[in-house]
Amino acid sequence: MAIADVFVRYDLKKEAAEKKVAAGKDALLQKVMDAVVDGDEDNIVAYVNEALAAHDPLVVIREGLVKAMDEVSRLWDEGVYYLPQTIISSDTMLAGLDECEKKMGHSMEKKGVVITHTAEGDIHDLGQQIVNALLRANGFQVVDLGKDVPVDDVVSAVKQYKPAMLTGTALMTTTMTAFNKIANRLKRDGFDMPFVCGGGAVSLEYVTSFDLGIWGKEAQQAPPMANDAVAGVSWTKMREKYNS
Repeated sequence: MAIADVFVRYDLKKEAAEKKVAAGKDALLQKVMDAVVDGDEDNIVAYVNEALAAHDPLVVIREGLVKAMDEVSRLWDEGVYYLPQTIISSDTMLAGLDECEKKMGHSMEKKGVVITHTAEGDIHDLGQQIVNALLRANGFQVVDLGKDVPVDDVVSAVKQYKPAMLTGTALMTTTMTAFNKIANRLKRDGFDMPFVCGGGAVSLEYVTSFDLGIWGKEAQQAPPMANDAVAGVSWTKMREKYNS
């Protein structure tokens, strides 16, 4: 019996069966899309350059890279893709985007700035990494402060970058208390942006107990929340929308 008959990656079989991304009759854009969905970092640059020989960079971005990441988001939402596939696809998309930007001669305009961090005292940044990948894939500039970030550093970063939205993740109840401290400091200093808090330890009741706070139940909510924040939707309206 062959090893392949014993060790079968049923998750990959499921992924292959459920991918639905298509670029119509354009074989060049299809190769770009497939590379992003499959996380093919080795070939994405070559495929993008082939597509750029026939299409405007914005077309390759919009009809190839962005559509592919929409498909990755769908696969994530449906539980087909997990963190490794999502991050690899995001990195592949960013590599393709770099090639398009070189062709344009300038960077793609970002929708807005979002700061992400994992709470002080907490080194479990899995949720944050998923949020980062989804936000970047949807065209936002992500300022990733990392894990175990002191309250003072978060407040300083907000003052420096003036983001449309701030996010925080925490896995432990002992670390999530940093969030209301951050919110109180920001409120006192005149900042009024949405502060989306999530993670295994974080509850709706806790986050909605302080101003600015919005509970992020799932990572995939990050892009639509960021879209709302950039559009000027207040944190109070966002709380009504996502936490009611």
